[in-house]
Amino acid sequence: MSIAARPKVRLEEVARMAGVSAATVSRALNTPGLVSPELRARVDNAARTLGYVAHGAARALASRRSRVLGAVVPTLANTIFSEAISAFQHRLEADGYTMLLATFEYDEAVEYRNVRTMVERGVDGLMLVGVSHGKALYDLLAASGTPFVQTWAPPKASPYPTIGYDNAALARIVVDHLVGLGHRDIGVIAGLTGHNDRVRARIAGIRAAMRRHRLPLPAERVVYTSYRIDAVRAAFREMQQRGPMPTALAANNDIVALGLLLEAQAQGIRVPRQLSIVGVGDLEMAGHLHPPLTTIRTPKRSIGTLAAEYLLARVGDRPIGLPAELPLELVVRGTTAPPHRKD
Repeated sequence: MSIAARPKVRLEEVARMAGVSAATVSRALNTPGLVSPELRARVDNAARTLGYVAHGAARALASRRSRVLGAVVPTLANTIFSEAISAFQHRLEADGYTMLLATFEYDEAVEYRNVRTMVERGVDGLMLVGVSHGKALYDLLAASGTPFVQTWAPPKASPYPTIGYDNAALARIVVDHLVGLGHRDIGVIAGLTGHNDRVRARIAGIRAAMRRHRLPLPAERVVYTSYRIDAVRAAFREMQQRGPMPTALAANNDIVALGLLLEAQAQGIRVPRQLSIVGVGDLEMAGHLHPPLTTIRTPKRSIGTLAAEYLLARVGDRPIGLPAELPLELVVRGTTAPPHRKD
């Protein structure tokens, strides 16, 4: 049995129900920041009641805007990106914008295809992660005139607009904390470096900090892993197979730190008495682990919010500055302590 098509609800009908002009309805739906919250709520309620849907293509042609912004991130398995995306979307919604989201699992070719598709669909701007993108991607954005902003790196890392923090500085904070506790043998469990400038900068920062403390970081003390818990636990065992375990492990992020903690506990290795572990991110779970995780608090939600505000300003032809560098904070909890070589 077929369902008869209903006549399309017109803008004027919404205006009549809301008790305002058609121009006011258009303004409330397209530029909600220009009307009062009460008026916007009245128009939204009338639109929902009548089942009004704006003609997106026609509106985009008239305004030369789609009112859609895109975000292309490496993965959602790392909830650091999830929190940033949540803040990004929340900020867009306040201005009546919608988000398109794509992941590329650290594959540069997939990232390019996702960006090209979003540009072809007419997004008004894009949020990207990192500062290492292929020339073809930058050429595409330049040719299309699509505003974009890079994230998770400081502006000094790129000639293009960038919001984030210094990963080398983050690494120094981790090393200084562990060395300050007395650790001299530190291992690193890091994410894969392919199409990931954040990991590369972090490892370079750890090496530089270790040199500053006149400590070595041999190649066998760095193990790379994906962000799956089983892969991280395998990386822990690989570190063990390379020789005596370090007294401390610097994890690439809190997900990696969780995997390390689980494997240590499964083997009966006491944390932090026999092994210290430091994460990065300060995810919600970090303070609820046993023992609670020592980690670096990164400005996840600030990155998402600032990226949205930057793109909204660019789309609206408003001037906007970018912070030179966002702050980082060491959160000392229960997974780090001075080394104990004998029980």
